[in-house]
Amino acid sequence: MRVQVTGMLGSVDATTEDPRWLDDDERDAWLSYVAMTTLLEGALDRQLQRDVRIPHAYYRILAMLSEVPDRTLRMSDLAAVTQSSQSRLSHAVARLETAGWVRRTPCPDDRRSTLATLTECGFRVLAAAAPGHVEAVRTRVFDRLTRQQVHQLHAICQAVLAGLADEPGAAAVPGLRRPEGYDASR
Repeated sequence: MRVQVTGMLGSVDATTEDPRWLDDDERDAWLSYVAMTTLLEGALDRQLQRDVRIPHAYYRILAMLSEVPDRTLRMSDLAAVTQSSQSRLSHAVARLETAGWVRRTPCPDDRRSTLATLTECGFRVLAAAAPGHVEAVRTRVFDRLTRQQVHQLHAICQAVLAGLADEPGAAAVPGLRRPEGYDASR
């Protein structure tokens, strides 16, 4: 099928096969997922802003740094684990550095790289924020699910993540488990 698409950047003429449209059940599941993730992200962001005056994105940076040895990562690796662009991460880390929560230093074995380290002050902020954040996650997600649904949610997420294993930055994503027999070279 030949498709002509006109948009802000001009006209594109493409040849495509017929799309595999979602059936009604898939469409309903997809729209529910999108609505849930959008509303959940907003609710978690509002809770963190209200309780500790940081956005959810900053909380994730602090949390990811707290999970690694010496609480230190290369900025490029931190961008990958937080699924953030280098420029967005750099801006966020600069704000966290100004607050005294993160320190940036040159990487001793690679002049092109910079390390981000969670400071003691940053760890205390994270420790103060974590109980409220976990409670927000619990009340908005896990308190509404049975134990069986929690296991199903985990299985669903792992199945989708396995299909995303070859996406850029996927190797650094926490919780991504490669399927048995996974071959990254394929």
